[in-house]
Amino acid sequence: MSEQPVGIDEFLDRVRDTYARVEPHEAYEAAQTGAALLVDIRYAALRERDGLIPGALVVERNELEWRLDPRGSHRVPEATGHDLRIVVICNEGYASSLAAVSLHQLGLHRATDLVGGFQAWRAAGLPVTP
Repeated sequence: MSEQPVGIDEFLDRVRDTYARVEPHEAYEAAQTGAALLVDIRYAALRERDGLIPGALVVERNELEWRLDPRGSHRVPEATGHDLRIVVICNEGYASSLAAVSLHQLGLHRATDLVGGFQAWRAAGLPVTP
């Protein structure tokens, strides 16, 4: 017998229970000390409108798995291994949760996402460049 379908809100709750999400200041500190790689998956129009997080790697959501898989032929130089701590950042913290779980399925078990996304980062007064 198959499982009953769930809505997106329940699905997000379920996947978020499988890992620890990070708050903006925690992500900032981790990036500053080299303990985490910030990955901005927002689409270009949002980055152009709202700005960028200095030092964050920009990878469009539709390329994320290819770019961050340490064994992939299309990986970025920052994709150094499966132990890499990655903090995925979308606009408000929804798509990033799904992306983090997708990265877990590739063996990137330390992947997480930013609670509230870029908007929470900016609201916390953390650095943003135009």
